[in-house]
Amino acid sequence: MKNSSTDWSLGSALNTLEELGGQFKRNVDMRMRKGDVRMAVIRLLSESPMHGYQIIHEIESRSGGAWKPSPGSVYPTLQMLVDEGLLESKENKGRRTYSLTSGGVEVAAAEAEKPAPWETGFDRPTGPRGTLAISGMKIAKAAAEVARTGSPEQMEKAAQLLDEAAKKLSAIVSHN
Repeated sequence: MKNSSTDWSLGSALNTLEELGGQFKRNVDMRMRKGDVRMAVIRLLSESPMHGYQIIHEIESRSGGAWKPSPGSVYPTLQMLVDEGLLESKENKGRRTYSLTSGGVEVAAAEAEKPAPWETGFDRPTGPRGTLAISGMKIAKAAAEVARTGSPEQMEKAAQLLDEAAKKLSAIVSHN
């Protein structure tokens, strides 16, 4: 007979990891400054043409998972930049791919010396609680990636590592 407390399906494990990441994320101040999505889009498109979901993924990746703009903020921004003449879009393999126009290249060049919005756009939490929350998000994201793409051996190794980390974390507060 299997132990139901440890016999999780992969889907349950992924959901739990994503919920854990969400709990840590709530401890991070995620307020973006006005215009950050706009500048992030321009900055990314100055590197290469992309479609909307690539932009979302790149922002999430470059912010270490701390910022993942919604499609509801990225796609209207893309359309606004097209309307302003800073972007052009083309249908490519069933996806709308965006690239900078000459005007967009000028805006990108003017902003190139400034830090990218994913580096400074959100208020990085200060203090130990915020630092711990960001570290927890990184762990949850990495564990979810192993669960999604790892081999059974890699998943076992990751589970052992997480078990060891959990014991060490518990020891920190129990041995004050």
